[in-house]
Amino acid sequence: MPAWADAMRGLAAAVLATVVSAAPGMAQTSDLVSKTAFRVCADPANYPMSDREERGYENRLAELFARELDLPVDYTWYPMATGFIRNTLRGNRCDVVMGYAQGHELVLNTNHYLVSAYTLVVPKSGPLADVDHLADPALKDRRIGVVAGSPPADHMARNGLIAKARPYSLMVDRRYESPVSDMLADLDAGEIDAAVIWGPLAGPLVKETYADRLVVIPLIKEELPPRLFFRITMGVRQGEKVWERKLNSLIRRNQAEIDTILREAGVPLITDMGDAVREAAR
Repeated sequence: MPAWADAMRGLAAAVLATVVSAAPGMAQTSDLVSKTAFRVCADPANYPMSDREERGYENRLAELFARELDLPVDYTWYPMATGFIRNTLRGNRCDVVMGYAQGHELVLNTNHYLVSAYTLVVPKSGPLADVDHLADPALKDRRIGVVAGSPPADHMARNGLIAKARPYSLMVDRRYESPVSDMLADLDAGEIDAAVIWGPLAGPLVKETYADRLVVIPLIKEELPPRLFFRITMGVRQGEKVWERKLNSLIRRNQAEIDTILREAGVPLITDMGDAVREAAR
């Protein structure tokens, strides 16, 4: 056989090997993920996380990731209520949700970049300022605000705190209602004595408006279920493993800057096991 035929056969084998070895990755890469923009699915009125004016800390995180990818940010705005994932991520209108609880079946979760917990918010100078768990007798007969149906409500019921509790709505369109902001305003006005609020909401809102009057205390001492801490990831479409791995790599390489953005916003950060507050690196 001529030498050129052997060479051609070797070249063909090399090309075939490359295609075969690349096939698994190619099969997992969705053509739906944009190559020209970092397409973010976001709530237009979910401050301090995100809003249309791009003031939230998730907006800042989106800018960080877009910069790392050398792409512009492109938002698809939709209220984060019933139908959010169906009408954004699953509708192929965008490629990533910046904040989503780990383990939720509607999305494929990246590695977590944030762990936080529900918090107790009380007046700084009041009698509840040292309370750090819901079984504390000091909370008995107090008027406590809580989002109805959220995990802390179970703990409050177990500790006999529901009778005088004031419930606030869970699933709302934040363009028209803002239960957490209303709860903090009621607390500041003395209409309730304490508020139990998800930390990534409570921390930034208190820091911005009530820092001199209210204190945010992470509830990390509750031992019985349901748990009050959650690992927060980014959410992508099911099956998009290559995109997930790319985001995981960016999370790993940029965790320090992510932490800085979250701390500057006022988000309380806790350890992966939910049992201690994470101190800022020195």
